[in-house]
Amino acid sequence: MASTITPRPVAWVSTRANNGRTNLAPFSFFQMITPSPPTLMISPLVNSNGSMKDTVRNIEETGEFVVNLVSHDLVQLMNETSFGYDAEISEFEQCGVTAQPSAIVQAPRVQGTPVSFECKLSRLMPYPEHAPSCYVIFGEVVAAHIDDLILGEDKQIDPMKLDLVSRMGADWYGRTKASENFTLTRPAGWAR
Repeated sequence: MASTITPRPVAWVSTRANNGRTNLAPFSFFQMITPSPPTLMISPLVNSNGSMKDTVRNIEETGEFVVNLVSHDLVQLMNETSFGYDAEISEFEQCGVTAQPSAIVQAPRVQGTPVSFECKLSRLMPYPEHAPSCYVIFGEVVAAHIDDLILGEDKQIDPMKLDLVSRMGADWYGRTKASENFTLTRPAGWAR
């Protein structure tokens, strides 16, 4: 399924534990759920030994997280943070990623990302409930940060300037910046 349900956007999730230690990890099981209230979903898998990932533990402890979108120029740093570092190690420090304060939540943002969404936990649930392979996490977006450099002349987000990476399965990734991108207007019936 992971190699056919593509492209999947990458959520580069930053969290902060109650003790102040920061964590940063990418997840491609990620999507927007609804614009009202603005809500997104990430679904981190459990560790190979069945334990929950640091990201999930931190979100459960604090009720906060930040989803940073990954532009192509940050893909190598993002990949470095996917390594399973011990809980005491901050990926920000270990991988040389610059943290930036958030406006509302305690978890930091990643400096230089084109878009960051500060989130408050709405729901966290193991799935399946009795022998979880993942955790489904809904976060309500309480602040959004959008770099003006990704806007076109019409002040709308330009996917070529956004240049996000997406997971395609196995070691394959894609980009929103592609000559094959196209626009498609909605059918006339939508105007009714």
